[in-house]
Amino acid sequence: MAILGAFSYAVMAGATVPTQRAFLMIGLVLLAVLFDRQGISMRLVAWAATAILLLRPESLLGASFQLSFAAVIALIAAYEYLKERDLGPEYAAIWRRPLRYVGGVALTTIIATIATAPFAIYHFNQMAQFGLIANVLAVPLTAIWIMPFAILSFLLMPFGLSEIGLQLMGWGVGGIIDIANWIASWEGSVLMVPAMPIWALVAIGLGGLWISIWQQNWRLLGGGAIALGLGSLIFFQAPDIVVDERGKLFAVQGTNGVLHLSSKRVSKFSGQIWLRRVGQQIDTQQNWPKQGFSADNSLICDRLGCIYNNKGHKVALITDVQAVPEDCQAADIIVSAVPVPYFCPSAKIVIDWFDLWRKGAHAIWLTENGAVVEDVNTKRGRRPWVLRRQE
Repeated sequence: MAILGAFSYAVMAGATVPTQRAFLMIGLVLLAVLFDRQGISMRLVAWAATAILLLRPESLLGASFQLSFAAVIALIAAYEYLKERDLGPEYAAIWRRPLRYVGGVALTTIIATIATAPFAIYHFNQMAQFGLIANVLAVPLTAIWIMPFAILSFLLMPFGLSEIGLQLMGWGVGGIIDIANWIASWEGSVLMVPAMPIWALVAIGLGGLWISIWQQNWRLLGGGAIALGLGSLIFFQAPDIVVDERGKLFAVQGTNGVLHLSSKRVSKFSGQIWLRRVGQQIDTQQNWPKQGFSADNSLICDRLGCIYNNKGHKVALITDVQAVPEDCQAADIIVSAVPVPYFCPSAKIVIDWFDLWRKGAHAIWLTENGAVVEDVNTKRGRRPWVLRRQE
């Protein structure tokens, strides 16, 4: 009956990947109870992951799957480790039980936060600083108030009285939202982190699995892979120039390492993603000069475009075709939102409207010996779902 109830709840909740994982695991736990076998184990997680990946293999690359299973694997490994060491009696004195409950919530939060942090950094470029405080307040509210009234609403549903339980449940949900908003308003509640390369995430994932699955002391060798992956953040280098696929939005890195966006309104979503990928708060971007010099003198602009000077390079950022003849004689890199019909004798690299149209957004890293250019389509590779316009 409990399995049937869990299935009904999973369907009503939308059957997302975390919900599927939870249902498969709780179903096996309940079967283990029926047959007097151990319910929580790594085999249980492996079964749930296999079942989900057989049905939805693409979910492996999604944040939902990675965050959900990372947290569960780490929690099982940690509590198996603590159980082997028998840190205390299972049933404490009545006055100590609330403290054990709060301590359990805090320990669970710490373990889950550490396990999911690399995946949160990779997908969202940010970490929550005060998740421990939020969970210590929100989890008891969920367990003591919200879930009992959720069950009550189900029981009253056949009689058309579910609104009674839902109303009381809603007060608890509102309390959790208030807790979240309150803690999110604290200064430094979210730490922005630069982008992590895919190989680093793979190294961290494999290192975490090595530590979690093995029981012997050699499990600690997984820490080397985790350290290697986290070390990639130290060597992160933001692009010096970025331009979107329509040539409507430019971004350049100032001498202080802060990005200048050419507009706060045009391609707003892309601009926010660029700032987030370099670990920069949205409100810390530098103003793009419409006329004259930027604050750090790296940019000089007029109505036809801008000239960007950095690392010994002179880059022309063209927004009007009238600037093409002059900039083709002076700049060593041309990035143009309009077609460049002329031969540019001074330019070693020319990226114009046609390049953006064919290959998507471009990023440029300037070096003392030249420049490294990446574009979206080349990065995505030659796959059937990658749109490629004719050369």
